[in-house]
Amino acid sequence: MTRFSLPTRRALAAVPATAVLVLLPTAAYAHVGVSPDTTAAESYASLTFRVPTESDTASTEQLVVDLPTDTPFLSVTPRSLPGWDVEVEVEKLDEPFEVEGATVDEAPARVTWTAQKGHEVPPHEYQEFAVRVGALPAEGTEVVLPAHQTYTDGSVVDWDDLVGDDGKEPEAPAPLFTTTAAEGDGHDATAGHTDGDDSAASGADGAAAAADEPAVDPVGRWLGAAGILVGAVGIGVALVTRRRA
Repeated sequence: MTRFSLPTRRALAAVPATAVLVLLPTAAYAHVGVSPDTTAAESYASLTFRVPTESDTASTEQLVVDLPTDTPFLSVTPRSLPGWDVEVEVEKLDEPFEVEGATVDEAPARVTWTAQKGHEVPPHEYQEFAVRVGALPAEGTEVVLPAHQTYTDGSVVDWDDLVGDDGKEPEAPAPLFTTTAAEGDGHDATAGHTDGDDSAASGADGAAAAADEPAVDPVGRWLGAAGILVGAVGIGVALVTRRRA
């Protein structure tokens, strides 16, 4: 029977505990969320939606994101995603408003991504969907973007719940973010965009290129750090065992 010294047993005991820690962050990201590359008011932002497939047997085949109509985006440009078809739907606004002297009575209302056959998101994997929008509303505005995830078995998960008065996170929270102070006077952020006549569903020049910027992956960074820790523990075990031998 192989016997280990006390330091070796302590090092080995740390390994399963670390493995548990590595798995913990996945629970925090087990829902549809949105990551904007900027939240500055009056700017144009690239929004990245991370969509995990939580089912054990079905794959994600469609994602629908509802866009705000009380503070509408005049420009919406989806990023191309191989194997997926994307459509931006434009609808009439309940209350038209003025933009640079022009009356705007319609705006993009939702974006729909639909998987081509063989490109669905398998169980326990995720996909990222990106779109360039603008301009963001005034500072302090909560931008809520309800998402609807459809599985290959026909089931639909509506990610549209908001935090209640008790402050607890709902079971299916809606993706959202809050705008912050404008950068400068905001004119630089809207450069290249004209009046509401160009507001249907196509962005200004350069929007698609900006949407191709890689999204920040906090989970990947955390897991990488945890992996380094596990590796360090393994090296310590090997050294102690070798010294014992």
